[in-house]
Amino acid sequence: EAKLMKWHREDDVSRRIATIPGVGPIGSSMLSMKAPPPETFRSGRDFAAWLGLTPKDHSTGGRQRYGGITKAGDSMLRSTLIVGATALLRHIRKGRHKPTSWLASLLERKPPKLVAVALANKFARIAWRLMISGGVYTQPVAAMPI
Repeated sequence: EAKLMKWHREDDVSRRIATIPGVGPIGSSMLSMKAPPPETFRSGRDFAAWLGLTPKDHSTGGRQRYGGITKAGDSMLRSTLIVGATALLRHIRKGRHKPTSWLASLLERKPPKLVAVALANKFARIAWRLMISGGVYTQPVAAMPI
């Protein structure tokens, strides 16, 4: 683990992605190492689809129907993001963090594991934006964008 942390500290992209609550140094290092250049993707949704974090599309005739996640891409990377999301949800349950209105309503309506995958999807989209813009995630968990 010492080599991974050394690499994380020396890599600008990894340090910027780690500013997202719930991603941490392991998830950010893996994203930085394994993801293709962010310019490869048109949007954060395309990046999340590459990771396998978007629902399968079974739409037809203008009727929108989605299935489970596609599980395309790197399973270790996807699992790491979902574990980070699960950890963040545990902190919210214990009262250490206040959820956003989006997250609170999702937790009321959906099972916890589904919410963790939705949150991991959001992490992937935010990470893509940070890789494209060169910025740092500055909003607290309570103000995570919808």
